[in-house]
Amino acid sequence: MKIKRDLQLKIEKWLFKGKILIVYGARQVGKTTLAKTLLLEHGNIADYYNCEIIQVRQALEKEDPISLKKFLGDAKLIVLDEAQKVPNIGRTLKLLIDTYPDMQIIATGSSSFDLSNQVNEPLTGRAIEFSLYPFSLRELSQCYRPYELDAQLPFYLRFGLYPDIAQSGETDAETLLTNISNQYLYKDVLEFEHLKRSDLLVQLLQLLALQIGQEVSIHELAVSLQCARDTVLRYLDLLEKSFVIFHLRAFSRNPRKEISKKRKIYFYDVGIRNSLISRYTQLPLRDDVGVLWENFCISERRKFLQITDQHPQQYFWRSLTQKEVDYVEEYNNILRGYEFKWKKNNVNPPKDFLTYPNSSVTVINHDNYTDFFGCG
Repeated sequence: MKIKRDLQLKIEKWLFKGKILIVYGARQVGKTTLAKTLLLEHGNIADYYNCEIIQVRQALEKEDPISLKKFLGDAKLIVLDEAQKVPNIGRTLKLLIDTYPDMQIIATGSSSFDLSNQVNEPLTGRAIEFSLYPFSLRELSQCYRPYELDAQLPFYLRFGLYPDIAQSGETDAETLLTNISNQYLYKDVLEFEHLKRSDLLVQLLQLLALQIGQEVSIHELAVSLQCARDTVLRYLDLLEKSFVIFHLRAFSRNPRKEISKKRKIYFYDVGIRNSLISRYTQLPLRDDVGVLWENFCISERRKFLQITDQHPQQYFWRSLTQKEVDYVEEYNNILRGYEFKWKKNNVNPPKDFLTYPNSSVTVINHDNYTDFFGCG
């Protein structure tokens, strides 16, 4: 099954315009496949360099344009995969683009905390950054008719949308997902923090997996893990920059009636969430379908907004009297609220939220999600 990533079109618009193109994304989401596809269509596959190979890394460490050119040759398009593995890669890239402006470089990184730290200052004004996520339903709609996609939806809610998994059968999905979770999920954070054991990190993620859809207390997490509050905040930040989790802040313009300092944390991929707590049960037998659907919907919406260049502020909303709206987008003083219900539940929008000018609340369920995800 050949699926063209939506991000490919965005990247192609910037090819050969004098910018280094940087693609971030978690391991196993398809960065290498995308990069090689771009090479096949716009360059030569021989100009792919895996920076986890020591010989490649050593060659790119030399901050000398002549030596770099000798190694890279006369290629018009070059891919440096897992570029964060090269020490001082930002200075190397700056040398290349300043000396050889006609050379198009695409660099990939599985963690923004490491690569960004190296490239942001040296490449100011010289780089365009992109983020690649697991498959979206919008991308899968290239290969599936609407009714086929709908039939697959329960599978995606259980096992997620990592490319290898979304294209596998149920027999292999659990094994593949466990492998990604155990072998790749924490690798960058562990290396960055020089940790030999992942116990604390796994325990933190398991607690978060059990709290999707709920407001998260940093203090309570620290108490549960028996560690410092700053350690929890540090790990949350690194997990976000490794594209494992993301957070929503509370929306409030009336602190006397609404919470304003809380956050909710979600997973970019619900399969990873389920893997962390070993919960792959069929949907009719689950007691967490509601929050699973909520996480899935918000994640898919973020993918759709990114690929369509829409940039609303994103929140959740809750009053002190426990009235809530799962997800809120604010754009040009318009507030669009969304409630996520797997079944066709009747929902009465909170009147307190609707007192805001230009506000609305829409219910998204498994019968009307296609437009919300951009796969209609």
